[in-house]
Amino acid sequence: MATITVKKLADYQFEVSVDSRTSTSHQVTVSEQYAKKLIGNRASVEILIHDSFEFLLASEPNTSILRNFDLSVIAQYFPEYERLIT
Repeated sequence: MATITVKKLADYQFEVSVDSRTSTSHQVTVSEQYAKKLIGNRASVEILIHDSFEFLLASEPNTSILRNFDLSVIAQYFPEYERLIT
């Protein structure tokens, strides 16, 4: 099982480390509007990022996750993402 660590770099910019068989690091951004669309005021943006990585890791290894991306890109690869993450 992978360990996911989310570090806030700026208001909507994060560094995510995934420790698994191979450790990876990812730079993730998310717009305030997209975060509010997905979680409203129910959770922090850090939790959204963490849960999004759990979602990704259920479908692919951490070595296949983009190293630098905006969170909205996930829905382009996994159309069910927005429905399942909210």
